[in-house]
Amino acid sequence: MLTRIARVLTMVVLVGWGAAQDPASSHQASLQPAPVEKTSAGRRVAKPNTQPYQVGTASWYGEDFEGKPTASGEPYNMYDLTAAHPSLPLGTFVKVTNLENRRTVVVRINDRGPVVPGRIIDVSYSAARVLEFEEHGIQQVRLDVVRPHRLAMSMAMLHEPKLDE
Repeated sequence: MLTRIARVLTMVVLVGWGAAQDPASSHQASLQPAPVEKTSAGRRVAKPNTQPYQVGTASWYGEDFEGKPTASGEPYNMYDLTAAHPSLPLGTFVKVTNLENRRTVVVRINDRGPVVPGRIIDVSYSAARVLEFEEHGIQQVRLDVVRPHRLAMSMAMLHEPKLDE
């Protein structure tokens, strides 16, 4: 039960964090670390990366694959925030932005695909629902690789106690 609560809480945090980021219109890939800036409180915060890793067509997969092994060896769960990508290392976190409505979600790469030519990523059913394209089946998206330290920083900032002034 605690594992399920932790997953849901992590999903909410990652979706909320992703929704606060605004994608840029650049279409060039970049794997450079994000620059760091200081806030008025002196906190170091990573600036959002302005160049996407990849832009193209996404699709989603669901019930037909439920429970079948993924490339990572774990069973596919259409309700987890996961995705299939042809070349990113398994375990990589990627922020996926729907270019039509600007909704974003952070997914973990745990499978290989997509198998349809011209598509750059297959997201889970839950990720497609967050991005609001589950009824369309495909959507133009932007992918941004989320560095583990950036993910950890955002999680820490969400849980940081507030001081009364």
